[in-house]
Amino acid sequence: MKKKIKKRIIKRTKDRTELQIVKRAGHTELYDERKVYGSCFFACRSAHLSEQEAEEICKKACGAVTKWVKTKKVVSSNDIFKILVQELKKHNEDAAFLYETHRDIS
Repeated sequence: MKKKIKKRIIKRTKDRTELQIVKRAGHTELYDERKVYGSCFFACRSAHLSEQEAEEICKKACGAVTKWVKTKKVVSSNDIFKILVQELKKHNEDAAFLYETHRDIS
């Protein structure tokens, strides 16, 4: 079994630096806060929160995740998953549970 080498995976463009996320299947894609927000919003709505409550929670949780991601050299989608669960637990246990277990269902 090959030993995985951790390295900084960053794409640099003229005006900004974009972090690449290592997905579960091993491929990479650009970090997209909208995807994090969307999955958070879906979990909140599934927990029967109003749109306004869901938006407030997701704004806070996704902001914290994005801030955390910007401090890292290498980020996997699983790392983002764990951090978002932690952030959701601060605001709504039901939404956090639904987000955490949605992988088991799909």
